Amino acid sequence: MPGRPLEEVHGVDPGGRPVVRYRVVDNLARWFHAGVITSEQYHAARAFEAAFAAAGLDPLRARPLETVAGSGCHRPQPTEWQALARRRVATAMDALGGHHSPAASCTWCVIGNQMSLRQWALRQRWGGQPVRPDQAQGVLVAALGMLATHFRNGDRRRD
Repeated sequence: MPGRPLEEVHGVDPGGRPVVRYRVVDNLARWFHAGVITSEQYHAARAFEAAFAAAGLDPLRARPLETVAGSGCHRPQPTEWQALARRRVATAMDALGGHHSPAASCTWCVIGNQMSLRQWALRQRWGGQPVRPDQAQGVLVAALGMLATHFRNGDRRRD
């Protein structure tokens, strides 16, 4: 993307060969490099992001085939991998205070759905007042601290 900083991401391909990919530096990467969030918070956010994507929870971009009359499609069951990822996201949301808590809402929208922090803040109102961007950043940083603790403690549901 023109004018946007890139970072190298080292990994392996399915054949086990080392690869280098490039991705646009997002808020998480910028905050990590600026010292706003810790390495543990950064990796917790990336783990949540990966689980969210694997769970298939991102908003749909097209109408599902099973809703088209006569398509012969049935509502697909989630794969075992998706079910595991959905449980991981659900336990993380519980650890953040439940879906309706500010921490969970911010994490779901900003980390999971890749919404900008500003967009999330504009959609929120607390006590009838809009959420300021600095407050939104504070919510996300606190949420990432809770998420890091959750993942460090083994990503377990406490029943």
